[in-house]
Parts: sequence; C-alpha cells; structure tokens
Amino acid sequence: MDTKHLDLFEQTLETGLVKICRTAGLMDSLLSSPDIDQKWEEFITDYVSDAVKNFNDYPTVAIGFAGFLGMAVAHGWDSCWKETKAKHYKDFYGQRGFDDMDDHIMDEILKLSQVDKMKMSKTLVACAEATLSLIRHQGIEAQTEEGFFTLVRAACVIYRVGASLELDRLGYKKVALDPRKVMS
Repeated sequence: MDTKHLDLFEQTLETGLVKICRTAGLMDSLLSSPDIDQKWEEFITDYVSDAVKNFNDYPTVAIGFAGFLGMAVAHGWDSCWKETKAKHYKDFYGQRGFDDMDDHIMDEILKLSQVDKMKMSKTLVACAEATLSLIRHQGIEAQTEEGFFTLVRAACVIYRVGASLELDRLGYKKVALDPRKVMS
C-alpha cells in the first residue's frame, strides 16, 4: 500500500477541517498533547471496529464521532487526567452504546449548553461531511483496503480536531515562545 497517498490525504484533510473550525469561530489552530494522542492509540482499534460496522448506514456518524471522543479526552486531560487516563473506550458510550456517544459526551461529560452543543454538533457534522466529500473526490472505495486505511486516517484527524476544539473552548491557545525569554 502506498502510504504517501494516505499521508497526503491526511494532510489535506487536516488543513481543510481546521479551516472549517476556524471559519466557525471555534478554534484558531490545531492544538495537541502527547497524553491525548496516546489515549487515541489505546482507543483506535475499538473505535474503528464501531466505525466500520456503522459506515454503510451512517457514514457521517462513523467518521464524526471520533471528534466527540477527542473532545471528551481533551476535557478529561484538563479536568482530571488521572481519572480520564484510566478510562476505556466504552466508558464514553451513551446509554445506547456507540449510537448516542455524541449526546452522552456533550451532555454528561462536557455539560455543554444547548447553544454550544448545537455549534459543536454542526461543526463536527460539517467536518465529517467534508471528509466524506474528500474521500469520494479522490475515488476511494469503501470496501477496499485503501478505503479501510483511509477511514482510519480520517478518524485520527477528526479525533485530533475534536480534541483541539475542546482545548480551544477551555482557553488553551498556541503561543510562540521566545527562547531568549524562556532561558532568562
């Protein structure tokens, strides 16, 4: 498999999704943390299993819910990392499992107002739809090896975008440091 093609897809997708979020006024730039990224590595197999099962009937959900998961992990990183670090993937499920993970995260974990919930949902749906559009535009077929690996890469990007949305909402900003001032 040509990973250069997947790398380019991932880079193009990330740039486009950050632009969508910036236009919505929800983030300035992509923020990250090694802790948050490591948690995704723990969840990726289980998440992708759910995404694959749901992709044919609910492709936007299959891709977009990774963003809500990223938001929940970023929120826990800020509020109580020790507790969040110990959580398993299915701890983020709603009462109906994967099907209502988004509502569970927004209502029970993030405790978003109705206005913020609508903004985040609308933005992550736009991100998922843009992802699907890019996949279709590139002619990637869902039932192929390339389709599977593209889905994995797409979920990774949307997870990072979701984490960044939450970090930005919590007030984190990317700031350039002047090494001369740090050393003094």
